[in-house]
Amino acid sequence: MNCFFNLAKTRRSIRKFLPQKVEPEKISMITKVALMAPASKRSNPWEFIVVQQPEMLQKLSLCRPKNSQFLAGAPLAIVVLADTEKSNVWMVDAAIASIMMQLQAHDLGLGSCWIHVHDRQMDENTSSEDYIRSLLQIPSQYAILNILAVGYPAETKSPHDEEKLAYNKVHFEKF
Repeated sequence: MNCFFNLAKTRRSIRKFLPQKVEPEKISMITKVALMAPASKRSNPWEFIVVQQPEMLQKLSLCRPKNSQFLAGAPLAIVVLADTEKSNVWMVDAAIASIMMQLQAHDLGLGSCWIHVHDRQMDENTSSEDYIRSLLQIPSQYAILNILAVGYPAETKSPHDEEKLAYNKVHFEKF
């Protein structure tokens, strides 16, 4: 009864990973969950690029100089993008698929961290999206929402403390 609650309570952003590769079966489960994610009008605008090559992980880690360096130490990245011509709520659909992948990864004993890409800059002349688009040969009608860094955790984090939750953010009947 508390399985999902405990999964949500213990899932934390992990930025340090062991060098151990993620097994193909686990990658398959993570991507299958993404393909089952709800999407507006079942448009399924998302696409996922699985990256495991260390050289490419290193290059991707440069997409946001102050927020993505840790990706170079991850054994796996999943780049989440969506066809903006298929849905006007592509960002929501891609975000739902992303969190479902993060929860599945956690359930499999893996850690993950969301690196936001959309509307972010690599440097003053290059957007993070344009940089990644060039690296991974992504067609122009696709917008890149984020990258998920995934791997076996090399750090432990405490579960969310229920005593510190912002219960004042929950309203009943009206604001």
